[in-house]
Amino acid sequence: MFDVDWMGLLGREVLRERAAALIAEACAWAVGMSDRPHYRHGSAGVVPSGLTLGVRAATDQLLGSEEDGRLDLGDARAGSFRDALNALDGEGRLYADRFDEEVLHPFAHETCLLAAERARATRPGAWAELADDVGEDPADLPAVLQAGEWEVPLRMEAEVLVLGALADVPLLDVEAEGVPLSLVRAAEAVLRAAGPPAGPDPTAGTVPTAGTVPTTGAGPPGDDLAGSLFLARAAVTAAGVPLPVAPEAAELLVGELLAHGLEPDEVVAVLPHLPVQPATADEVVAIVRAAGIG
Repeated sequence: MFDVDWMGLLGREVLRERAAALIAEACAWAVGMSDRPHYRHGSAGVVPSGLTLGVRAATDQLLGSEEDGRLDLGDARAGSFRDALNALDGEGRLYADRFDEEVLHPFAHETCLLAAERARATRPGAWAELADDVGEDPADLPAVLQAGEWEVPLRMEAEVLVLGALADVPLLDVEAEGVPLSLVRAAEAVLRAAGPPAGPDPTAGTVPTAGTVPTTGAGPPGDDLAGSLFLARAAVTAAGVPLPVAPEAAELLVGELLAHGLEPDEVVAVLPHLPVQPATADEVVAIVRAAGIG
């Protein structure tokens, strides 16, 4: 046996850094779903119900079903992104399966490659030893990654991040967040068809902001807070309390922040960028410290 744990940790670190980009890609992928027909299983197979996903979502009707959907996506809020993933397309496939293939798998693969490039650049000796352990050429990054099997657990981690941020968000809100990036992707496709790309991805490093959570004017967060801030804004939305968040809702807010995957130190770091009252921020810090988790 060989110790490859450091590479797994590095992959998760890079994924966390790219969390905002992952959420943005998920939102962009969802654009247009509300206009698609809703399907259900009938006596003649998969048949349209006569409504679109958007109409059902707007009227609080479930888009998926327990019989057809994934167990891990069960108990979804009607009309939510999680519910939409459990819906069927015209071929009888779950949108969740398409999301895996079209978003999670390529994103995890790209993240693994970025982690491998970082490992080779910052830890060349360890990378060479790792490649030797798995019997591959250290210059062949994809081969080393495939042999080490780091991509599959990273897909699972990516799914946790997406669901932590978007699971209970209404499908229509997710689509609204994804429109800007989907337009960029469409423009990129046109450019690729016309010739070689002219430069780097114009969306690199951008951070989508949740439309239901206003900004606070605390100044732009650093790149290291991008993923944490998106998750935090999703947590504020999930809390469902008036904004700015009052001190009496501090305990509820802490619970949502932790449930959305933030570490205690991240909770403290994002507070200046969230719509909370000053007294609420103080109360949140006190709760974290009193619980012995900060």
